[in-house]
Amino acid sequence: MNEINRPVVRPRRLRTTPAMRELVAETTLRPGQLVLPLFVGEGLSEPRAISSMPGVVQHSRDTLRKAVVEAAEAGVRGVMLFGIPTTKDAVGTGATDPDGILNVAIRDVVEEVGDAVVVMADLCLDEFTDHGHCGVLTPDGRVDNDATLAAYAEMALSQAAAGVDMVGPSGMMDGQVAVVRAALDAAGHTDTGILAYGAKYASAFFGPFREAVDSSLQGDRRTYQQDPRNGREGVREALLDVEQGADIVMVKPALAYLDVLRHVADALQDSGVPVAAYNVSGEYAMVEAAAANGWIDREPAILETLTAIRGAGADVILTYWAVEAARLVR
Repeated sequence: MNEINRPVVRPRRLRTTPAMRELVAETTLRPGQLVLPLFVGEGLSEPRAISSMPGVVQHSRDTLRKAVVEAAEAGVRGVMLFGIPTTKDAVGTGATDPDGILNVAIRDVVEEVGDAVVVMADLCLDEFTDHGHCGVLTPDGRVDNDATLAAYAEMALSQAAAGVDMVGPSGMMDGQVAVVRAALDAAGHTDTGILAYGAKYASAFFGPFREAVDSSLQGDRRTYQQDPRNGREGVREALLDVEQGADIVMVKPALAYLDVLRHVADALQDSGVPVAAYNVSGEYAMVEAAAANGWIDREPAILETLTAIRGAGADVILTYWAVEAARLVR
């Protein structure tokens, strides 16, 4: 303060006009940083609404094609595909079937958009198993880490043969990235990338996603997904994935773990490895429900949410708002 009690330093000078605020903005949000998760249901002739995720659907193969074209035209540069089969079994056979819904969807999308969009696919068994777990079970019902790794390797090869650009191992099995990388390289798929779910927490915010994929989960996933109380563990997991050959590492969920996202981004700052974050179904549903009740202003809340994730260190954001957000920021 000066001698007449007026402030000398006035940070508000940099907030005076929209142009000024834009000029000095620390965090930018671009369409090309966004990835759209998409669900495709086997045998569907038209989209099926997901009640807990207003505006999100299980696509038919035809509407999936239209959705990826719409995303590309909006400037979104990635899609993450999840397949929903009509039949499931104990070992998730449909995940590796070349004619299974996920592999067919990969081929459809690659054919539709080519190199305009990075085509990613979830690499996990949970959508394909009748027990809903992310891996193969032992006779006493535990998830068998190493048996699951063999299944993941086979699934990665199926997706690569279908033309996927990046596989997304999400099951949180120890060693999953190393096994997938070795399998891809041995088969000549050296250009197929890995977006590793490095820090994935056993979160209550996954609830709507379970409806989206018709989950058959029995019990919970706390023996392999991370304990929400452990932040350092998330950084450790991400660093291990980088050591094993991950091209991008991801934190999931995003909003409840912005601290972990920041720590992972800082730890990888000098590595050149991009960091992604998944703005998950529960986070999406909360904003949509509050906006529908008139409690918050929907579009600003969407942009604030995504900007916060970017500001915490995400280079890439998976979000169900990808197309809408891309249009808003443009």
